[in-house]
Amino acid sequence: MKPQIHHFLCSIFLLLQLFSVNSWRPWPNTITNITSRTSHTAADLEFGSSKKFEGSSEFVDLKYHMGPVMTSSITVHIIWYGKWLPSQKRIIREFINSISDESVPAPSVAGWWKTVQLYTDQTGANISRVVRIGSEKNDRFYSHGKSLTRLSVQSVIKSFITARTKPLPINPKNGIYLLLTGPDVYVQDFCQQVCGFHYFTFPSIVGYTLPYAWVGNSAKLCPGVCAYPFAVPTYIPGLKPMKAPNGDIGVEGMISVIAHEIAELATNPLVNAWYAGPDPIAPVEIADLCEGIYGTGGGGSYTGQLSEGHDGATFNMNGIRRRFLVQWVWNHVVNYCTGPNALDQ
Repeated sequence: MKPQIHHFLCSIFLLLQLFSVNSWRPWPNTITNITSRTSHTAADLEFGSSKKFEGSSEFVDLKYHMGPVMTSSITVHIIWYGKWLPSQKRIIREFINSISDESVPAPSVAGWWKTVQLYTDQTGANISRVVRIGSEKNDRFYSHGKSLTRLSVQSVIKSFITARTKPLPINPKNGIYLLLTGPDVYVQDFCQQVCGFHYFTFPSIVGYTLPYAWVGNSAKLCPGVCAYPFAVPTYIPGLKPMKAPNGDIGVEGMISVIAHEIAELATNPLVNAWYAGPDPIAPVEIADLCEGIYGTGGGGSYTGQLSEGHDGATFNMNGIRRRFLVQWVWNHVVNYCTGPNALDQ
């Protein structure tokens, strides 16, 4: 490759990295928040403060752009970066394992995933029903420090797929590489613009093109931003937080973000498949369209109608052994946000 071409491609890679898909933005989405973001799109401004699009489907221009989607069994490889309690890992593992378990009574996580399964590739093949956990790696000693940039997130992934002992398997077609950072780790734009993001790794950095996501534990840094409604923003006086069903505000705030990222990676792994808006660098994806909606009537500052357990905890779907609160996703068949706990189903 000529040096000039090499330098040009490297510049393009770096530019794209600055615009990795911010698939989860802090709640609540107000006009002030939207206009202050550096990565907003025309669609963000058009939709305004409400992320509820039921009855407003004519404004949603979700299209398939002919790129690949994950139609074979999806394997989630997890990197636990920083310090994690065994109980915290169990909550996250049980959520991911619940995606494919159709034996769980409704409303279930598997029922939520059925909306994601409606999406197809150009051959008409649907998103896989099977989502399972693959290999896991621990980085207790913060190999890349406690402050990560978007580029260094890819470097962390590289270190584990190239590890000398038990490296993570290379699965570019249907693998998801999920980097989860502990509560004392800061990632670029965390709490300010995003609670998690997804993109794909660059061969120039990692050696492969692999769909990946990062999600952070906000318990210490910004629970009112990224763990809502189990914690509330300080600028909303009088609003009481809801009780988390599994007793860990930071981790349970992560659950909905993890769900958000996995749903969008399955339907838009290389940012050229399912999204709305004119710009593939900053697309509006199937979970972005339903941000903040957890139940019927949700939108804006209202989560929607949820369930409450005997212990007073709030949830909207059942997992294998636990209950979870997970945002809805966009259903392109009926053109509005749907979830397994919808009252009109």
